Amino acid sequence: MKETILAVDPSLRGTGFAILVREGGKTRCPHFGVIKNSPRLLHSGCLVAIHGQLGETIARFSPDAMAIESVIYVQSYPTAITLGSARGAALLAAAQRGIPIHEYAPRRVKLAVVGRGGAQKAQVAFMVRAILGMTVTPPPDAADAIAIGLTHFQSADAAAHRKVPLDRV
Repeated sequence: MKETILAVDPSLRGTGFAILVREGGKTRCPHFGVIKNSPRLLHSGCLVAIHGQLGETIARFSPDAMAIESVIYVQSYPTAITLGSARGAALLAAAQRGIPIHEYAPRRVKLAVVGRGGAQKAQVAFMVRAILGMTVTPPPDAADAIAIGLTHFQSADAAAHRKVPLDRV
């Protein structure tokens, strides 16, 4: 069975995204990138760009689901609001097309891919490249998105193995 997901690491100025495909126990990443928005672009323009580019990616690859980084704790309210807005633009792109959305905490993603919840971006990028056998190291924001996608597949596998027969409940 083939499963395609869109993985997103939201940010107003540099949203990482990736398409991951798993088929026959093998995972590959045929497409990834970063939606880079100029510091001169108004916040509203950034949100339109995020929503638009992710919408185009969804139309091109028809993912079965979206995996996105969940809300993180930040010490600054303006930062939290800005990050929440970027997440909202990404979530809307998937929701408008009826795509199921799965959220993963940053520490969980790093733990799943690197083995340490406090791993640095460079470690995540290195492990993503190694796990998928990529010939290039993706930019940090795209590597984070790929890691979110890998965490989604790992979580789905774990859930499938946890199924308990009804007679043992």
